[in-house]
Order: sequence, then structure tokens, then C-alpha cells
Amino acid sequence: MSLTLMRAAAVFIWVIYRVLGEPSSTASAAEEQPPSKIAVIGAGISGSAAAYYLRQQFGLDVQIDVYEKSAVGGRLATITVNNQQYESGGATIHSLHLHMQDFVKELGLKHRRNIAGKTAVFNGEQLILEETDWYLLDLFRLWYRYGISCLRLQMWLEEIMEKFMRIYKYQAHGYAFTTVEELLHSLGGDRFINMTRRSVAESLLELGVSQRFVDEVIAAVMRTSCGQSVSMPAFAGAMSLAGAQSNLWAVEGGNKLICSNLLKLARTNLVEARVTSVSLHGSENKALYQVKYEQDKEQGLSFYDIVVIAAPLHQGMTNVSFENFEPPIKDFPGQYHHTITSVIHGYLNSSYFGFDDPKLFPFASILTTDLPNLFFNSIENICPVNISDGFRRKQPQEAAIWKVFSQEPLIKHELKTLFRSYYSVQVTDWAAYPHYDASVTVPSVVLHDNLYYVNGIEWAASSMEMAAVAAKNVALLSYNRWFQYLDMIDQKDLMHKVKTEL
Repeated sequence: MSLTLMRAAAVFIWVIYRVLGEPSSTASAAEEQPPSKIAVIGAGISGSAAAYYLRQQFGLDVQIDVYEKSAVGGRLATITVNNQQYESGGATIHSLHLHMQDFVKELGLKHRRNIAGKTAVFNGEQLILEETDWYLLDLFRLWYRYGISCLRLQMWLEEIMEKFMRIYKYQAHGYAFTTVEELLHSLGGDRFINMTRRSVAESLLELGVSQRFVDEVIAAVMRTSCGQSVSMPAFAGAMSLAGAQSNLWAVEGGNKLICSNLLKLARTNLVEARVTSVSLHGSENKALYQVKYEQDKEQGLSFYDIVVIAAPLHQGMTNVSFENFEPPIKDFPGQYHHTITSVIHGYLNSSYFGFDDPKLFPFASILTTDLPNLFFNSIENICPVNISDGFRRKQPQEAAIWKVFSQEPLIKHELKTLFRSYYSVQVTDWAAYPHYDASVTVPSVVLHDNLYYVNGIEWAASSMEMAAVAAKNVALLSYNRWFQYLDMIDQKDLMHKVKTEL
């Protein structure tokens, strides 16, 4: 018998066993058994975190297969210039992102040494806001130009983040949610739900933030963080604004190390293959899912008790088809916004920003306002992922590594506008964030009995930490649903329940 026929026979016998069960088994006993196999589709931060939390919930006896068609890390990636690696994907993490902090501690990774640099805002003609070495002078300039808008923004963000932090208590106690709306409502009530339906500009103007501040500062942050405008929903905007604050960090060696190390810690089986379909099979009591995949130009399949989709499904991003589901799993509305990342080794043309002498140019990063004549969103002098003790940021008159975000690939004329000369240009087209639209419905976490979708949370807000929150929610939800701990799912008034338990 050939190896292919032997594999087919083994799969057939295993399916028959799972569907029919042992003759002496009872339905109640089957419900008490843990799952045998779990599939996670995608090995970015969502998938690697999901695998880690699934292992925590279900223990060591469960086989966890993680499918990845390209590189582990997904949108956490690096690019090599002159034998040094630089972040080309997700680059920074907020100090309040506790899951990411826990990952670094658990994995024995280190925070990258921070190299300070000043920032300015450019409107296409001149720098309208410049950071200095004097904190009090910066505060005075902000107050003089924008009044108390900065204070109102800070108070708004602190209130939102304080409520968002509740998720860590809920998850520590094992609570989970079947929809993103249920999760958001448990944190901030109707206000958080409404924030997904109103623009960040509308919300801030209602608070008394000035139009000028919205047009110049908020717009610049939105363009840099997710390539979009102040018309994006307020909740996603608030998460982006929180992620633009000064208390940020990154992982020494590259943020993608979190993903690869989580998969190792979780003792997963990494399958380097492209999943083509997930189809429903099974018995009356438990669903069984067939995962088909392509690996080295050959077709393969395997069966699982639980399947977790940890890759974007919108607009054919993953190209996974769903078969034999009734009702059918419908296509997801909405599309992902593309951001062009250009990593350029060259000499900055500081005169474009009003500094004829490059030695006098003091800024490490330039943000831009939302004007049609601006062909780039931001430009930043970036540091490698491994920073030695003697490392210093390149001076403006020296050739440095710059990262430029733009809506379209930079043409030669635009490169010559930004740089006096350059040695190399490496371009990555990232489908980095959803194209935020308040009319797009946030997809459910549960696609079928034991089929879950992690990345739907991106349509509320997108960051490494949001992915980790969603991953832990799916792990808790799948565990609670498998063992029928229904009192741990979609509970109301959780703050009161958690205080009572404490």
C-alpha cells in the first residue's frame, strides 16, 4: 500500500471513530472529554497568542496545529538593510498593554533600549508644531496654539483606558464573550458601543476640543498610526491616540520574536501550508471540522474538534472557503486599508522642511496633516531592532535609515523631494488595518459551534494588544463552551461579579 493510501485509510478510520464513537460511550461522558485536536489558522500575533492561551486552557494532552502560509509573525516583520534588521510592521507597544508585557516576561525577552528623538508636524509648506528639549516650552506652545484641547484629549483618553483595563480582570477570572459588542459593552457600556458608530472628530469636537487641534494634531496621528482620517470611528481612534503617547516600547531583536517564541512555549505543531477550506463534519453531539490545505504543491487535510481563524477573512484576505455549514457562513463586508512602508537608506533633504543646513535639522520623525498635496503620511529615522550600548542615532547630515508611510508607492520625483540622495529603497505593501467605516458591522467571534474568529476585533480597534485580548477571549470562550460553563459567557454587570468574587 502506498504512503498516500495509508494516510487516507488512517484519516477514514479516525473520522469513523470520531463520528460514531466508542460503543460504550455516553453523551454526557463525551462532553466531559477535552478536545483531541485544535487548529489555529494564522501565526501572526493573533494566532500565536491564541495557541498559547489555548494550551493554557486545555492542557498538554491536546494537539494544537498552527497553519501559516508565509512567515511566522504576520504583520510583525523586519527588513534587512546593511546587515541590520529594522521593524517594517508593528513597531511599538504601549506600557499599559499588559498581555504584551506578560508575553515578554514569560518568554524571557527584553525591552529594546529607547533612543529618544523629537517630533514635528508638517502641513506641506511649513512645520506647524515642533517638539523641543524643554518640556515646559512644549506645553506653552500647545496651550498657546490649541488652548486646553490637549488637556481635554488627555482626560478623555485616560477615562477610556481606565475602562478598557477592566478586560484584564474579566479574563483573569475566566469570563468570555461571543461577540465584540458584548466585550465592549462589558467594559464601557453603551458609550463604547456608540464610539464604534461615531467619528473620532465628532466625539472630540463634542468634548470641546478645537477644530484646529483636530485638523493638525489628531489628523496627523491618525494618518501615521493607521493611514486614515479623523472620520474613523472614535473607539479605534482612541486606541490609536493612546498608542501614540510617549510611554512606548519594543522588543529587543524584533517584535516578531513574541510570535515565534509563543508557538514554541505552547508546544504547537507548525504547519507551513496555506489553508484552502474548512468544512463541517461530525455527529449529533459534537461538530468535527475538516481543514484542507496546500503544502509544497500537494493537497492535505486533517480533522479537528476546534478551529480558530486567526487571519483576516474580509475581502478574500485569507481565501479560506467554508463548506457544508447550514446556515452558510457569509462573506464579511468591508475591506482592509493598504499602507505603503518604504524603508530608505539615504540623506534626508532637510531643506524641504525648511532647514537648508542639515546639521540644524533636530527631528527624528515628521508627521503630516491631512491635505491633498502631501504624498506621504510620515517619515521617521528608525533604529535597528538590536541596539548596542554604543549605538547613537545618525545625525541629519549623515546617511540614515528612514521609514516612510504613504498611501501609494513613492515615485522617483517624490523620493528626490524627500532625499538629497539614497542608496536603497525597500517597499512593503501592508494590508495593515481595516478601512474603518462606522457602517460596517463588527463580525461575530463564533462562526459555528466550535469555529471561532479572532480578527473580527480589528474592526473595533487594531493593535498587538487588541489581538492578544481577542486571542485570550477565544481561548476562554472555546473552553467554556466545550465544557458548558455557560455562566462564564456574556455575563452582565461583570464589575460587580468580579468584586464579589474578590
